[in-house]
Amino acid sequence: MKRALVFFLSLISFCVLVTSCGKGQLADGSYRMEVTLSGGSGRASIESPAHVVIADGKATATVVWSSPYYEYMQLGEQRYEPVRAEGTSAFEIPVVLDQDMEVSACTVAMSEPHVIRYTLHFDSASAKGE
Repeated sequence: MKRALVFFLSLISFCVLVTSCGKGQLADGSYRMEVTLSGGSGRASIESPAHVVIADGKATATVVWSSPYYEYMQLGEQRYEPVRAEGTSAFEIPVVLDQDMEVSACTVAMSEPHVIRYTLHFDSASAKGE
């Protein structure tokens, strides 16, 4: 009886531990994961899966646009410059996994610069280690 009780309590503890971890709790490392983009005119897209690095529990993603005309991205008041000079625009930005993230990006593809609002969603369930 005592052995069955210990087993039952161990099983409950394990279940609580597993379910309390939740989504987005990836170990530090480098991953590829699906990201969705919404908003804007619908003409731009981003590369998915995206490269995401988790370090000290914080996620940073490389967002690669389908266009070379993005000059900067902005999250709140923080502005991010492109990480490469040639090809399509790419930015390294901090991200939140498994939640919609509001971002802005400035494009010069039109006659004058336009800041466009987008929503990004990084899906940790799709993460594959690199």
